[in-house]
Amino acid sequence: MPASSTTSQAAPAEGLKVNIDDSGAFKRQASSFRDTISDEPGAKFPPEKGRYHLYVSYGCPWAHRTLLVRALKGLEDVISLDSTHWFLDERGWQFKDQYKDSLYGVPYLKELYLKADPMYEGRVTVPVLWDKKTETIVNNESAEIIRILNTAFDKFIPNKASLNLYPQHLQVEIDSVNEWVYETVNNGVYKAGFATSQTAYDDAVYPLFQSLDRLEAMLSKSDYLVGNTLTEADIRLWTTIIRFDPVYHGHFKCNIKSIEKDYPNILKLARRIYQMPKVAETVDILYIKKGYYGSQVRVNPTGIYAAGNGPNLMQPKI
Repeated sequence: MPASSTTSQAAPAEGLKVNIDDSGAFKRQASSFRDTISDEPGAKFPPEKGRYHLYVSYGCPWAHRTLLVRALKGLEDVISLDSTHWFLDERGWQFKDQYKDSLYGVPYLKELYLKADPMYEGRVTVPVLWDKKTETIVNNESAEIIRILNTAFDKFIPNKASLNLYPQHLQVEIDSVNEWVYETVNNGVYKAGFATSQTAYDDAVYPLFQSLDRLEAMLSKSDYLVGNTLTEADIRLWTTIIRFDPVYHGHFKCNIKSIEKDYPNILKLARRIYQMPKVAETVDILYIKKGYYGSQVRVNPTGIYAAGNGPNLMQPKI
């Protein structure tokens, strides 16, 4: 989906509250902080090594996009990182145990939102791109953060600057793929999982698998979704796909087919990206399962998480 979209591509906020309309359908709300990082003269947030910090949850597919781009672009020494704890309670994303806020030591992410804006009453979501210098949020929209990370810091990473996940000549096609993949797959699993009526569930789950069938056909002819090269379209799909069998198939009732058994070309893409340098380090399947099964008590009241981890992404080698 184009970064200018007003629909948030971030993890739900304020604990377990989910926005459901009168028909029982899940409705994702908009992100609030939409600044960028730019080398333009007078820019509010210029690129500087060590100035910016990324807050994520390893369980959240939207935040995982930013983790993945940070790894692929080799930005670990440019942008620091903290993850919240996997458990999301009624007070929102929290820091505890080994998951600490290294900048301020706050127990909840909400406190950083209030530090950025003491009057803030909106959603508290991950990812968050934080400016250490002015102590505020630059952006909390994953679709925009991955584009910031894609080019804004290239002068600090000469060995990775050539990797462009949103090249100009492919942007129209990338945006087109992003739009329907977001609506029916990335957000489609949530619409199916959070539905509170049979109609809302049916309206989400069948288009989801129609889109997976479409993606499978596309990937039968090409290694990647657009231009036969790695782009953000693949990144945005991938973070949903690796969660599909271990979480969405059961937890969100997306069980018409599975990635491992029914989508060999999608699985090959998942393995191809997972096997790239540093990517596996961004994946913690146990954390992911605990986050979904343990936090979303309306969907899974017992908090018991499923045993299966999904397909082996390290083997066979691609």
